[in-house]
Amino acid sequence: MRIAVFVSGRGSNLKAILNRADLKNIAEVAAVVSDKKDCKAFEIAQQFGIKTITLGESEGNVSQKDILFTFAELDIDFVVLAGYLKLVPVDVIANFENRIINIHPALLPSFGGKGMYGMNVHRAVFESSAKVSGATIHFVNNTYDTGKIIAQKCVDISDVKSAEEIAEKVLEIEHQLLPEVIMAFAQNRIKIEYNKVRIIRED
Repeated sequence: MRIAVFVSGRGSNLKAILNRADLKNIAEVAAVVSDKKDCKAFEIAQQFGIKTITLGESEGNVSQKDILFTFAELDIDFVVLAGYLKLVPVDVIANFENRIINIHPALLPSFGGKGMYGMNVHRAVFESSAKVSGATIHFVNNTYDTGKIIAQKCVDISDVKSAEEIAEKVLEIEHQLLPEVIMAFAQNRIKIEYNKVRIIRED
């Protein structure tokens, strides 16, 4: 399975994917895509010899209308949003139906939607006095954080003293969950039945 990973920040989830040893034989990150030319995650991609793509109309960038042609040239068959902060081009979503996922740093459907990313999410969780948080992986559609939920992992935050503590705990969970779900897709263990998403356990 050849993957394009969309990023906007430092790329810690990208690194978690690339460092997962048991993924290497069945899934390959073939491209890292960002809306920012100076995206920190590009440095990780370059260390691993992975092609980087900047979306935009400036010279040297790939326009949103041309990104599907680039993906076809690279034989991309799966897309992962790992800290990407913008809506993905609608053509990409349409062409990768049920093959494009996002990781969100809270337990959806709570604490999602436009503007709910990064520390904005963790501050909202902290201020709500929630006792648990976690990470959610969901299919991507044309609105923020509303696609069907694929997997969630919880973490106890009943004793935290700041939003930053929540961020640390949740990030650790993200780094476990995202590679696991990508592995399940690569092994064809994700099924949609009765309008629900199910992960079939490994034998």
